Amino acid sequence: MEMFDLALIWAFIIGFGIIMYVLMDGFDLGVGILFPFAPSEEDRDTMMNSVAPVWDGNETWLVLGGAGLLAAFPLVYSIVLPALYIGVFLLLAGLIFRGVAFEFRFKAKASRYLWNWAFAGGSTIAGFAQGAVVGAYIQGFNTENGVYVGGALDWLTPFTVLTGLGLLAGYALLGATWLILKTEGRLQAWARRITLPLLLCVLAVFALISVWTPFVNEHVMQRWFSGVSLIWALPLLAVACAFQIFRSVRKGFEAMPFMATMGLFIFTYLGLLVSRWPYVVPPEYTLWEAASAYNSQLFLLLGLLFVIPIVLTYTAWTYWVFRGKVRAGEGYH
Repeated sequence: MEMFDLALIWAFIIGFGIIMYVLMDGFDLGVGILFPFAPSEEDRDTMMNSVAPVWDGNETWLVLGGAGLLAAFPLVYSIVLPALYIGVFLLLAGLIFRGVAFEFRFKAKASRYLWNWAFAGGSTIAGFAQGAVVGAYIQGFNTENGVYVGGALDWLTPFTVLTGLGLLAGYALLGATWLILKTEGRLQAWARRITLPLLLCVLAVFALISVWTPFVNEHVMQRWFSGVSLIWALPLLAVACAFQIFRSVRKGFEAMPFMATMGLFIFTYLGLLVSRWPYVVPPEYTLWEAASAYNSQLFLLLGLLFVIPIVLTYTAWTYWVFRGKVRAGEGYH
């Protein structure tokens, strides 16, 4: 007897894992995207030190979301991965280059510039690939009888290039506001100067994507324009967060720009979910059609109920331990 709608529960868990990854790995990807533009090599050291204690733990959410997706919604893997092989490969390659750069940059001398580019390039490629994958999801996939029948590059379109660039700008904004929070002096002042131009860039790209999306996918147009709907509160809340970023940077606040940027991401993400609900493999497969067997979902859910509190606990503990400022040549205080 099916006592609970496990497909819905799993959708919530995976959705939570994805937004946790975007928020928590987004700011250290943003730091990498900004890396080549830092005022000095000493500032690059400080930027990397600001995320060094937390970056690998942040990626736990990517593993959790990916593993949960495979277990709970196998149809998603059987369709989406063949459609996005190249995009996912670029994403993983970027994360690998960035991870290796963390380990080797501080040990290198003559070749340090190469690891600087590996860190920046890996972060940029990973961020762009994530945005392009989101754009491909919005577009939908060409399927027949539960099988992807499109080409290897169908995911790469002008729309997905725009979503890739939009997420790059968003991650850079997250990175800049993180530096406002965690650094001081010249580096913090530089982060303040670039935050508002980055915010304007993010808003411009997000506006283009918002106008373009209904024409890319008819379901999205029907969802947003079929009468008065409470979902219009989401873009309004996102605009309110953008205004708060502007206001808090102008007033010299340190924590609020970062918090408001996370709010901007959260409400944009919720808007995306509402636009495509309940399709997990657009344009035709709902989360119930893509779900694995009820007993399989139940067995895996019981294990995950132990894992998620552990991940949340050590994540909270890590950020509490490294809650201070990062200073050049000294690390956290």
